[in-house]
Amino acid sequence: MHEEEKEVNRKTWWVMGIILLVLIIGIAGYYIWFQQKQMQEMSEIFALEKEKWLDDSEEISLQFEGMKFSVNNDSLLTLLTIEQAKVQRLQEEVRTLRVTSVRQINELKRELETIRKVARSFVVQIDSLNAENEKLKNENKQVTQRYQQAASKAAQLTRDVEKLSERVQTAARLDAVNIQLSPVNNRDKPAKIDKATRLILTFIISKNITAPVGEETIYVRLMKPNDELLKKPNYGFFKFENKDIEWSLFKKIEYDGEEQAIKLYWDVEEFLSPGTYRVAIFAGGNEIGRKSILL
Repeated sequence: MHEEEKEVNRKTWWVMGIILLVLIIGIAGYYIWFQQKQMQEMSEIFALEKEKWLDDSEEISLQFEGMKFSVNNDSLLTLLTIEQAKVQRLQEEVRTLRVTSVRQINELKRELETIRKVARSFVVQIDSLNAENEKLKNENKQVTQRYQQAASKAAQLTRDVEKLSERVQTAARLDAVNIQLSPVNNRDKPAKIDKATRLILTFIISKNITAPVGEETIYVRLMKPNDELLKKPNYGFFKFENKDIEWSLFKKIEYDGEEQAIKLYWDVEEFLSPGTYRVAIFAGGNEIGRKSILL
């Protein structure tokens, strides 16, 4: 009888264990299903956000296209064409982009808002130009004095357009940040400047969706504490502010609008004294970064 009770107890524990195992499997299965459902819902939301972004950007692209028909100013028409091409290039990138996070969505929204601001500035400029042109037509029918006044206003508008063009060019200029200059020994370990066998220069070209893409040459000038330029024999020149400027280092890069890390090396063949060294970085005829570094 005692053995029978033991057998019954064992069977009871077995049944309870199986029930508990089934419950655990069921809960785990439900959790996995729930997570997959959430991921699917997020994927659908990201896809909808991406589609909405493309629709909004297409609307802006069409807005740029419509502006062209109401502009008689060649400079402004060129700027419109450039900005529309940038929007279309960004659209192609987004169409092939697989959006998987809220961060990507927010970044796309920020880029679209930047484009919207540019479009609004063009609308203001075009409205001003059209209004002034219409006013000029009416005033030209009157006295010469009023014609001269209108011509003066037109000249001011032209200067405004040129300023807008300069702002667009400034926005498209590259920017070098996080500039670091480090003296190292033969094993690339940190060393004192007067014991260094080479200098390592690192910096980052910032992301800029308005900058032209393609091959770009980066020039660097390294100035010693006594303001003497570090250079090797037979080094060349580059153009800056209509002058031929000597460089210390240069590198050709393929810029795609995204952030890009740059590293350059200077082999030390001369005596380098402790002091403040100055680094100046150039690209596209512009100075894009400068820093003084105490070594």
